[in-house]
Amino acid sequence: MRYFVRGNTLFLRGRFRAASTGVDGGIADVTTILNSTVPRDFDEDPQRYLDLLVARHGLSREYFGFLTAVLMRHLCVLQYDFITVFITAGVTNPTCSDPGTPHTINIIVYNREGMSDAALLETIITATGAKAQALHDLGYDFPGTTTDAVAVACERDTFCAHTYAGTLTGVGRRVYAAVLRGVPEALARQQAKVRRSDPSFFIYSRYGGKHWVEWQKEGCPYYPCHFPGQRCDYCYCPYYPCTDEELGEWVESSSGGRIWACTRCTLLHIPEVADYVKRNPEAALAELKRLRDKI
Repeated sequence: MRYFVRGNTLFLRGRFRAASTGVDGGIADVTTILNSTVPRDFDEDPQRYLDLLVARHGLSREYFGFLTAVLMRHLCVLQYDFITVFITAGVTNPTCSDPGTPHTINIIVYNREGMSDAALLETIITATGAKAQALHDLGYDFPGTTTDAVAVACERDTFCAHTYAGTLTGVGRRVYAAVLRGVPEALARQQAKVRRSDPSFFIYSRYGGKHWVEWQKEGCPYYPCHFPGQRCDYCYCPYYPCTDEELGEWVESSSGGRIWACTRCTLLHIPEVADYVKRNPEAALAELKRLRDKI
């Protein structure tokens, strides 16, 4: 899976098996999941708007899509091991007393491990429950808004490792925790209680005790962790885990099992390579290595 924000739209690209409650949702094999910001006075046909959007970007119509009035700079991305969650949130008017007022919480869950169709659907339930709990904890008296949507995706060519996704499962526990943390963070940004100029990235860390960490390159105490003048746009690599043994290796995890370690990899910290990925977010890893070798 590769994700990036282009203009006013978040794109997830890959070979997905996915379920969606959004525009023209269902269960299908798709190559794109997107969440696009539209004007507050938006009154076009959502399906046609999304069809034209993917066509403008040269993408196939194998996609699931969401619309929101929330700006993409308020997007929150949360990574918890093999689970990545993307959230935009606004609760301007949850009651539909004014249907023209924007009010949507969009959640996209990606699992880099395989899932059954039943597990995809159960993840929607788990994420929705966590969203309702988050709103309750914030003092709201409603479990969601009238236009909320959830999409769940996994790599369709991956072994089906998960057949359930309730809160007692490894998938469900991680999804619930990410959504419970992410909804308040996304609302805080949309309501200007927290100000960020770009999407926010959170990672669940076990270093120094289990906790969520928001990564910000500004003021990072570890800079430069590789070499002077390094770029930190991709401190959390979009290619992870690349499994390219020239760049990293499998190591024993302190919590059991094996994990891909790439702490010595400097590929995306090279300024020319970072700029290339920004211009070409779907570039293959082999392209970047060839570029590095020419520098």
